[in-house]
Amino acid sequence: MPGITRRGLLGAGVGAAAAIGVAGCGLGGGKDDAGATPGKGGTNGSGGPTAPGGRVQGRPIGDGSTADTGKQPHQPAKPVPLEPGETPPQFVIFSWDGAGEVGNGLFPRFLELARNHDAAMTFFLSGLYLLPESKQSLYRPPNNRVGASDIGYLTDDHIKQTLKYVRQAWLDGHEIGTHFNGHFCAGSGSVEKWTPADWQSEIDQAVKFVTEWKTITGWTDLDPLPFDYRKELVGARTPCLLGQDNLLPTAKKLGWRYDASSPGGHQKWPVKRQGIWDLPLQAIPFPGRSFEVLSMDYNMLANQSKNTTKGMPSRYPEWKKQATGAYLAGFQRAYETNRAPFYIGNHFEQWNGGIYMDAVEEALKGMAGKKDVRLVSFRQFTDWLDVQDPKILDRLRSLEVGQSPAGGWNSFLKPA
Repeated sequence: MPGITRRGLLGAGVGAAAAIGVAGCGLGGGKDDAGATPGKGGTNGSGGPTAPGGRVQGRPIGDGSTADTGKQPHQPAKPVPLEPGETPPQFVIFSWDGAGEVGNGLFPRFLELARNHDAAMTFFLSGLYLLPESKQSLYRPPNNRVGASDIGYLTDDHIKQTLKYVRQAWLDGHEIGTHFNGHFCAGSGSVEKWTPADWQSEIDQAVKFVTEWKTITGWTDLDPLPFDYRKELVGARTPCLLGQDNLLPTAKKLGWRYDASSPGGHQKWPVKRQGIWDLPLQAIPFPGRSFEVLSMDYNMLANQSKNTTKGMPSRYPEWKKQATGAYLAGFQRAYETNRAPFYIGNHFEQWNGGIYMDAVEEALKGMAGKKDVRLVSFRQFTDWLDVQDPKILDRLRSLEVGQSPAGGWNSFLKPA
């Protein structure tokens, strides 16, 4: 397994995150007792989160930017521990950094894909995507000037579209996490240098932008987000996969359950760091290359078009095939061996002609519906982890990347 090298590879546009290069050439659905699949669509009719006509109903929270609409629709059955000798599910978690809609139709595209394949995903919403640029002085980022941001502010229309699709995502059974706000990855104000107190300030502001958008924007006629964000928010991914060490104490204090910010994990069963589940992006096979690549769209781009988002169009078909193949190779390696959960990170971007969006769609279709496969959110996966026997999890962690259980699962997980 090649080593993982940290590189500051900054993306551009909505939700862009820096990637972690992998050392080498170039830059580096079913249903069972272990958990049912999420269902499709929202809940309609009286008593549900949406009333006839599709309007959100529930108890307003604060200024009415959010509302308590009760239990989230389309959640898996309550998870149960693995039985002795039972084969573990193959969990796959698709996640999205930023989760803003800028009129390119990518947010609704992947909501529809998820509905069609009984998948749940995690959307790491950037709080800044609900803050109009005219109100940017409300943002006071740690160690940066007031209103500063290394990602662009959205137009008012795009904020409204983002609200629409975040609303629908939750009603469809997806998780809403956070990607924080200004996405600072370089210089003295980089998140890599933030203290736990800096992270607390950033999180407080992200929550404020999500829970007070009606007061901030004046758009009081729009439906609320149908969830209590302070309860919904249990995990995150940091900008550029930087700063996790100082984030974790704050995450623990807030009662968060996982963090998806580790740079350069491997396809093994996870551990906790400082009491928080550490769920990193993973090194996976990169077809045609002698090294592995991190399981995120921007890392594919960094290795294919050398950190530019507009490469050579003549190579797009080749690159799309390679990216799709990488995701499927990572999936297949885990599925056929140690059944380690597989985490895939994405951005709603049209980099290199949109080939990475096509690749992740083709990969999801290639995974969905296979025996034991669960396409879930990070929150749903941590629900499952938290009810497992710690000794069973230790046994699973003993399996290396691509290592099958000796004697098969029935023998490997048989009680001593």
